[in-house]
Amino acid sequence: MIYITRKENFNAAHRVYSNDLSDAENFELYGACSNPNWHGHNYTLFVTIRGNQNPDKAYLMDMKKLSRIIKTVVIENVDHKNLNLEVEFMKNRMPSAENIAIAIFNLLKPEIEREGIQLFAVKLYETENNYVEYFGDQDLL
Repeated sequence: MIYITRKENFNAAHRVYSNDLSDAENFELYGACSNPNWHGHNYTLFVTIRGNQNPDKAYLMDMKKLSRIIKTVVIENVDHKNLNLEVEFMKNRMPSAENIAIAIFNLLKPEIEREGIQLFAVKLYETENNYVEYFGDQDLL
């Protein structure tokens, strides 16, 4: 079993807030992420796949093909967009780093599995100090 990771980047704005709370309550709960005028991040996305190396090709998957899948399915839909307003797969979903990573995993999984490869994890850096990893419904024990 081999694990391979592809890194991609995108920039996006968002606001983490609840309509049920006042701006002051949202700020208390979510801090600067609740700014009513939005704020942005330079996100770094790591997509890890796993499987058995193809003995005829000497690799698990063509990394250019993996990059194309990530760019087509994710990057083209989020880069320089407002996650709250412009990104269909984030509609009616609070755009926390956790929810973004889960949504990206769920979008990529069927595309990668079509290639006969397993999507192992999505890691999303929101800042250089904060990131989230999502492994889907895999048993993490």
